[in-house]
Amino acid sequence: MSKGKTKTSYQIPIGPIHPALKEPVQFNFEIEGEKIVDVDIKLGQVHRSIEWAATKRNPVQVLYLAERICGICSYCHPMAFTLATERVAKIEVPERAQYLRIIHQELERICSHVLWAGVAAHEIGFDTVLFLTWQIRETALDLTEYLCGNRITKGITMIGGVRRDITSDMLPYINEKLNLIKGSWEKLRKIFLEDKTFQLRSQGCGVLTKEDALKLCAVGPLARASGVKKDVRIDQPYFSFGDFDIEYMTPDIVTGEVNGDVYDRIIVRLLEVKQSVELIGESIDRMPEGEIVSEPKLVKLLNQLKKIEGEGIGRMEAPRGEVFHYVKYMNAESPYSWKVRAPTYSNVLPWIPMFMGEQIADIPIVAASTDPCMSCTNRVGIVKNGRQSYMTSEQLHHLSVKKTKELMK
Repeated sequence: MSKGKTKTSYQIPIGPIHPALKEPVQFNFEIEGEKIVDVDIKLGQVHRSIEWAATKRNPVQVLYLAERICGICSYCHPMAFTLATERVAKIEVPERAQYLRIIHQELERICSHVLWAGVAAHEIGFDTVLFLTWQIRETALDLTEYLCGNRITKGITMIGGVRRDITSDMLPYINEKLNLIKGSWEKLRKIFLEDKTFQLRSQGCGVLTKEDALKLCAVGPLARASGVKKDVRIDQPYFSFGDFDIEYMTPDIVTGEVNGDVYDRIIVRLLEVKQSVELIGESIDRMPEGEIVSEPKLVKLLNQLKKIEGEGIGRMEAPRGEVFHYVKYMNAESPYSWKVRAPTYSNVLPWIPMFMGEQIADIPIVAASTDPCMSCTNRVGIVKNGRQSYMTSEQLHHLSVKKTKELMK
């Protein structure tokens, strides 16, 4: 830069409502020309008080709330809450139910990853690919509906097991749908990994190094695409995952190297779709006969749960990464407290190094490459005199009561 010229940068706010981002999150980008040199991320546009509402309901009713934390992870959230509750109550889940739980979780992973592939295609302008991937996802949703009775909020989870069994007469339909998904995998691989335009838009874009992924606690496909071998199914097996030989899905399986860019995240998710189809097939083949729930009488189960005391955690490898539920019981009808940490909460900070040095036009695909879900991530925060602080539930409740009184005057 010649002497006498000053360096000029501009602020570009994106969100909380923006065509490229389907959920409310605000980015404040500082740019020089087309290059991003700094970014600030602000959450908090969606807060639904679900954790508080759980303290006014019994544990089985909380399952309904947990399903609605996230529409795409509507199995993993109630299941993580269930695992935490079962640990406190010392409930032994039947072995058949453990395998059924694997089937439902891996089917949800397929639905989520294929949906993400369509969104990623849309963000870089390939709506034809969006419709193709969602056509494949329809097959997975048809199978979900066949097994659960619902396509999105499954209603299959129960403390102590699952609500519905898989009978022998259902197997032909299940195998037919799994074969359709498996047959579509090669088509997806060619489109996303061999198409020159996809390669140009995704290779070297939104890089997250292994060091940053570890330092910033990235989880799920985002972490694995950066070479971090982290997967709760393998590290701390739950259900019957300990009976399976599961590999960490990393991009070097396909390319022989790890770059931690958007392209590598595509590879990881495609590999996991194939892996999930195989896990579902294996679970069906190896599933033993037996009961599907530890206590079939709901009244008896609820009576047992209101007598429990203690703390429990539930960890699962959701499609986006580790989901963590903490619950505390105090000999009462309802949980004393419930805390949820969704995968996106861990994947927000990695956005910052991923955005740095990229162009404005890459913002949608870089943001989308983490598969964010803001509705299950947001916390309450306030900014006063340029300083940010967080509000406790008591403070928030006090403000709410105060406003109600003012409105009633």
